[in-house]
Amino acid sequence: MEQGKAALGWAARDASGHLSPYNFSRRVQKDDDVTIKVLFCGICHTDLHIIKNEWGNALYPIVPGHEVVGVVTDVGPGVKNFKAGETVGVGYFLDSCRTCDSCSKGHENYCPTLVLTSNGVDYDGATTQGGFSDVVVVNQDYVVRVPDTLPPDGAAPLLCAGVTVYSPMMQYGLNAPGKHLGVVGLGGLGHMAVKFGKAFGMKVTVISSSLRKREEALDRLGADDFLVSSDAEQMKAAAGAMDGIIDTVSAGHPIVPLLELLRPMGQMVVCGAPSEPLQLPAYAVITGGKRIAGNGVGSVRDCQAMLDFAGEHGITADVEVVKMDYVNTAVERLERNDVRYRFVIDVAGSLQQGGAA
Repeated sequence: MEQGKAALGWAARDASGHLSPYNFSRRVQKDDDVTIKVLFCGICHTDLHIIKNEWGNALYPIVPGHEVVGVVTDVGPGVKNFKAGETVGVGYFLDSCRTCDSCSKGHENYCPTLVLTSNGVDYDGATTQGGFSDVVVVNQDYVVRVPDTLPPDGAAPLLCAGVTVYSPMMQYGLNAPGKHLGVVGLGGLGHMAVKFGKAFGMKVTVISSSLRKREEALDRLGADDFLVSSDAEQMKAAAGAMDGIIDTVSAGHPIVPLLELLRPMGQMVVCGAPSEPLQLPAYAVITGGKRIAGNGVGSVRDCQAMLDFAGEHGITADVEVVKMDYVNTAVERLERNDVRYRFVIDVAGSLQQGGAA
């Protein structure tokens, strides 16, 4: 088999999740492929779950990373929409079947044979490796353009964290000025939901388990209110006040008290992915006709629309940029929620320093 471009990344080899340098080859560029030099890649909580095999689907060795911003270095002869030198992004997936019901309706993020950017299986049987590497090769239809107004490091988390909250806000009408939005959890996804909610003109309340992030939420991110979910009196006083809730928490937590915050026929969207099941008694949704939906990132079209909106409104993620040789410490800190609000690896500026193994 013809070998593609040599690549250097950092990979986990087992459930310890420890990452170290890894040499591998990218696929040969096809006629409709775009070859991208990776500049920055965000570290998502999903990466943590995958490298430690917490979801039981790890395909070691794993090069994580699906919040990729880079520069186009080459395109196949069939590529019409991109050219060398442009800043582009690649998100949670890099291909889909294109023929199923979801793909035909523009919701390829729900394709049953979706090809994930990292820890996925491509249609040729190869395991996919993500953006903790110096180069990626992606079909043009799954590449998005990053507006020039957005700094590439702050834009990287938009490719997953951003679109994961933007997409359901658009889909369920949680983007209307004057509506009241609750945002559960103030991490990578949550802080993006606050920013989008305020840009839409909504009233935004951050819901957190402690007072620790109150000042951040109100003074720096511009939320209108802050609610401590462990305070029964506060929760009771806020009952029935919200039109919608975006739940971004990736650890196990009770959702019945959150549903009580919704108005009748209010909408809750689960965007976080706890390892343990959420507990949902029937009465919690029957009373008040309340609705719960899940959301998995967004389509390519959603992602481009989100980037364009972010570019118009100057919305980026709050990031801590780190070098590749800091990645294991960053993962440990992420596990402790010790980041405001997204680690982003300066791939181009540091990867070559680490060598390979």
